[in-house]
Amino acid sequence: MPTHAHLTFSFPFYVFTKKNSGKIFRCIMATKIISADSRTRSSISIFIVVGMCCFFYILGAWQRSGFGKGDSIALEMTKSGADCNILPNLNFETHHGGEAGAIDDSELKVNMFKPCDPRYTDFTPCQDQKRAMTFPRENMIYRERHCPPENQKLHCLIPAPKGYVTPFPWPKSRDYVPFANAPYKSLTVEKAIQNWIQYEGNVFRFPGGGTQFPQGADAYIDQLASVIPIENGTVRTALDTGCGVASWGAYLWKRKVIAMSFAPRDSHQSQIQFALERGVPAVIGVLGTIKMPYPSRAFDMAHCSRCLIPWGENDGKYMMEVDRVLRPGGYWVLSGPPINWKNNYKAWQRPKEELQEEQRKIEEIAKLLCWKKKSEKGEIAIWQKSIDADSCRATRDNSQATFCKSVDADDVWYKKMEACITPYPNSNRPAEVPGGELKAFPDRLYAVPPRIASGSLPGVSVETYLEDNKMWKKHVNAYKKIIKIIDSGRYRNIMDMNAGLGGFAAALESPKLWVMNVVPTIAEKNTLGVVYERGLIGIYHDWCEAFSTYPRTYDLIHANGVFSLYKDKCNFEDILLEMDRILRPEGAVIFRDNVDELIKVKKIVGRMRWDTKMVDHEDGPLVPEKILVAVKQYWVTGETNSTSSL
Repeated sequence: MPTHAHLTFSFPFYVFTKKNSGKIFRCIMATKIISADSRTRSSISIFIVVGMCCFFYILGAWQRSGFGKGDSIALEMTKSGADCNILPNLNFETHHGGEAGAIDDSELKVNMFKPCDPRYTDFTPCQDQKRAMTFPRENMIYRERHCPPENQKLHCLIPAPKGYVTPFPWPKSRDYVPFANAPYKSLTVEKAIQNWIQYEGNVFRFPGGGTQFPQGADAYIDQLASVIPIENGTVRTALDTGCGVASWGAYLWKRKVIAMSFAPRDSHQSQIQFALERGVPAVIGVLGTIKMPYPSRAFDMAHCSRCLIPWGENDGKYMMEVDRVLRPGGYWVLSGPPINWKNNYKAWQRPKEELQEEQRKIEEIAKLLCWKKKSEKGEIAIWQKSIDADSCRATRDNSQATFCKSVDADDVWYKKMEACITPYPNSNRPAEVPGGELKAFPDRLYAVPPRIASGSLPGVSVETYLEDNKMWKKHVNAYKKIIKIIDSGRYRNIMDMNAGLGGFAAALESPKLWVMNVVPTIAEKNTLGVVYERGLIGIYHDWCEAFSTYPRTYDLIHANGVFSLYKDKCNFEDILLEMDRILRPEGAVIFRDNVDELIKVKKIVGRMRWDTKMVDHEDGPLVPEKILVAVKQYWVTGETNSTSSL
């Protein structure tokens, strides 16, 4: 096995910016000076540290933003960090030895990945329009997830469109999106009078309007806040069904409410793509026949603004599904048809008898669910879910309400939606909130979640939870030393592929960013309910399949133990190609896993136009868990250029 003296560490520093060439040159000279005397183990250690410094400095300097060729935020952040003080307590030498040949290369042979055809620029594998049209149209089945079989998966790299640039930093991104990133103008025509979106030169502008709030989301939210306690942290998590371009969620952000927005693939062209380009949490989704991929009692508020969901149909199962994911005491907002049908049926061009019957059914189902109407003003109606499960027992008994028989209300992945009421969790005391009472946000973030305090999550105690928080604070502090711009605003849309108890997202909590906490369906523990009880958002997903999002929608991906979890379940190649699809050009990935799995990962991504560097665990080289940091190179369809080669 080669000794440390045989290790090499090269940097082809051939891309400079005039503004930063001096600092980069000093890093290069330091590297050359040290490499001239690299016979000893200590000198190689210093050499690698300096090299890593230059790598992460240039990483920051080369991030793209808006219409410029360099990211001004990254440049400012890295100016002060260019002294190369990157994790001085860590040894960047390779200690595991496997990279030098301990692993049988015959098991790791992979092909060079080629770019996909340009027609796949916005490809969404499990919501592909051509495949969707082969499924039944009733109950929106054709718009649900339908993933390709193994022999139909694309094994190529999804290209970015020509002219692609990194989105503007938040909050500017809320209002402006570069035209080149999603060059589709149909919404600017279709929704012109509703203030959804406007095309202005080389950008789209989002005035903050919607079909039901053409005067702006702020004014609309003010109306809701007159009934719902939005401002004091009581309402933290929200669900926006049929969200359009997610302006409701975008404007809730400054009120410290985080909304999970969803809409079908291309009901209106690229609406979810626009939402994510704006930096708003969103996924492709629909209320059809399958349960929503969220746990029970997840949201403080649910919202439908003319979302075109037939709430009164199918025996009320769509309202019952909203009831499942709504906390006791949570709010449901319905604005638009059929509310106030008496004054609007002519404008809506629908028979008043039809609208009257639609509202009657909604009112009837709401009563069955023990929802109390708090307000109906204009075209906005607001209901509140009962906190006390016994308060309307007589109503339910008289109506012979059907309760769901499933013992696990959180077992939802590809499970059929049922026209039944999800029972409240058992309470130990009559006055206790079913499922446990939550603190207002931000205290909720680190308070012990009710699912843990009650012992309803097997194997996770209060002590385990507290220790997990402590561990992730340490891990995130280490990440911030490796990637100094991690919380600068450069990374807005962040994904944690194996979120556990949500410790990574909690440690990163900032108004500059949000984290999509993914709990794999094969995870040992179903922790997504805990994530929501902390005031965070997330989703269930199986990483053997594609995620419900457009390409290039995440700035930073965190993969903790993902490949150890899936090593016997599906191909690493498929998972990594999906990560490449959803990661922005020049976006970053942090892998944390056992060294053997990371070696396999590193060999594959080396052929994916990603640049990688392996570092030791923050507790030292003897820990078998390592950290692999990767950066996706910048390239667009028809080109092979890169601004982040190493």
